[in-house]
Order: sequence, then structure tokens, then C-alpha cells
Amino acid sequence: MIELITNLYFVRHAHSTYTPEELERPLSNQGAYDAKVVTELLTKENIEFVCSSPYKRAFQTVEGIAKHIGIEIEIVDDLKERKLSISPVEDFTHAITKVWENENFAFDGGESNIIAQKRGVNVTLQILEKYQGKNIVVGTHGNIMVLIMNYFDRKFDFHFWKELGMPDIYKLSFLENRLINVSRVWKDTNYMK
Repeated sequence: MIELITNLYFVRHAHSTYTPEELERPLSNQGAYDAKVVTELLTKENIEFVCSSPYKRAFQTVEGIAKHIGIEIEIVDDLKERKLSISPVEDFTHAITKVWENENFAFDGGESNIIAQKRGVNVTLQILEKYQGKNIVVGTHGNIMVLIMNYFDRKFDFHFWKELGMPDIYKLSFLENRLINVSRVWKDTNYMK
């Protein structure tokens, strides 16, 4: 029996123009430029399907590869970024550090690491089952992406998240639902948090 390898290309969205409205926050000019680079890189990876968070910045980062291969992007609500709080936090660095230090802690109306990770992992397992043996781009966000990766390998942690570029691309290879390899495809080293 041939074991099929499924490759998920997690794409952390490119730089966006800040707006308080999460859903419609668009890419910045730099982000739009970087999205074209993402497309160029992914054209070399034999991509067959594209899934994305409903957030505009994630969708815009991966829409180029979907157009290139002539398919529609499958919008997957559970690929959206983790909700940190019901209202904007005063000190983002302090808030994000606190939720990573205690995986069960959540701010009012927000998701703890455990809750957000469960959401992200569940949808990842669904994608793996639906597209077994295929190469799939997954347009998403830094925090939820690292929480998913952390479930499969604990070395992908808060420190790893802090080193992500914007955009960033990681190829995760699976045998069924077992992670067998992770490699970085590219990151924009010009933009760091």
C-alpha cells in the first residue's frame, strides 16, 4: 500500500494596513508586493487547492496562487486569527505574552491558547482528511498557525512565533495526520515584528 503524503503550505498573511475591523483589514502596499512574491514561490510547489481564513489580509495573500492554478479559494472560518479579547488590548505585547505563558488563560471575550489551538487543529485535521495526498495552501495568521504547529511539535512555541516574518510560509508534510517534516519555504526578512 502506498502511503500518501499531504503537504500543507501554511501562509502567514503579508503586512496589512491597520484598521480596528479585523475582517476587512487589507494588505498594505508592501503587503500587496509581498503577496506577489508568495505567488511566485508557490507556483513552483505543484499546489492543487487553496483554503483561507475569511479575513481579507489572509485571502489577499493567497489569492494570486489560486488565480494562477484557476481555482476558487475555499473560505474556512476556523482558519481566522485567534481572538485575543472582546475589545482592543492596551498593551499587545503584554497581552500576547500572558496567553502564551498560561495556555488556559483568556482575556474577556477572547480565546485561550488551548481553545484557539483546538479550533485550529480540528480544521487542520479536516483539511488533511479532505485533501489527502494533495498540496494545499492554507492562508492564515501568525498566532493560530503557530498554535496548530505547536500541537504537532512543541518546539513551535511563543519564541518561534516572535521570529515569524510577515508574510511567512511553512510547508508541513503529513502521513495521514502524523507530521513528518516541516520546512520553511520563504519569509520576508525586511519586516519583523
